Amino acid sequence: MTWSAVLLVTAVVWAVSVIRSVRLRALVYSLPLPMTLALLSTDYRVGGAQLLGVLGLNLFFVTVAVTYHRLRWPILLADAAGIAVYVALSAGLLAVVVPFEAALVGTLVLWSGAMLLHRRARPSVAAADAPAAPADERAAVAETSDGGRPDGLPALLKLVVIFVGAILTALLGAVLRGMVVTFPYSGVLVAVEARHQLREFSRHFARNSLALVGFLTAYHYLQDVSSVVALAAGWAAFAVVAVALHLPLRPRPAAPDPSTAGPTISSPSHQPLPDRRPATPPADEATPGESARRHDPATSTGAGPVVTRRAAQVRPPRPLRPATEPPSVR
Repeated sequence: MTWSAVLLVTAVVWAVSVIRSVRLRALVYSLPLPMTLALLSTDYRVGGAQLLGVLGLNLFFVTVAVTYHRLRWPILLADAAGIAVYVALSAGLLAVVVPFEAALVGTLVLWSGAMLLHRRARPSVAAADAPAAPADERAAVAETSDGGRPDGLPALLKLVVIFVGAILTALLGAVLRGMVVTFPYSGVLVAVEARHQLREFSRHFARNSLALVGFLTAYHYLQDVSSVVALAAGWAAFAVVAVALHLPLRPRPAAPDPSTAGPTISSPSHQPLPDRRPATPPADEATPGESARRHDPATSTGAGPVVTRRAAQVRPPRPLRPATEPPSVR
């Protein structure tokens, strides 16, 4: 690819590296900028194989996430495994002719199934990762520390590293022929940048990949007219699908107007008011003169009669009188 593609990959990866929000990172990465440059700088046509290449992008991130988080491989080795999976998929797709309509239907079915699995697995994954949440949060904070620059590297040094990596990935993508359109140029370096949040990043990118399907579909049906018209239609389809994916599913309730008085709740006229008299005190707290109903254990069984006893009245003690009167003193 040209130097403009290398510079564009460098700019995309550097922009992703300074963004803290994982959802925004996935949205920026899913922009079809490398695809646009690949279509402008080559004479490759978009067909069914290139449409299935979007699935290869998702497989790349899934492979990197599994090998890095589950198998505990180093991030560079996990990145190489993801590239190997994409290259193997590309070799198989280029060996056969895939009709575009069949590829489109299969891609939509697989995307719908993946979204359904993500939605069902989200509560279980959240519960399983609950004890490890503080560690993940510390890792995320450490990753975006130092002014939002991951790993605390200076911005210029990170830009140089990304530029060298973009050159290497461009040389690797040059051997893929038609599959160079969907090769993860910036994805190879983005996976390194977002390695602490790969599972969440891959989930958001899988959702946004439907917009890439819209881009390639619009380009495919208008590529015989003009490449400029096809690219314009592709970007318009990408924007429409992306906006539809990020619209809220449920409308938010409107906030109440503070100027209007709230509704007054009054009891219905046909219903009696609740009894506010104090409850009858228990038998143990019965006052003198009041009777308490108790169960006599000697004469009462579980369903026997209830014996009513009158509480004993407490009388004040009488003064003591001597048995004999003392002799009178004369």
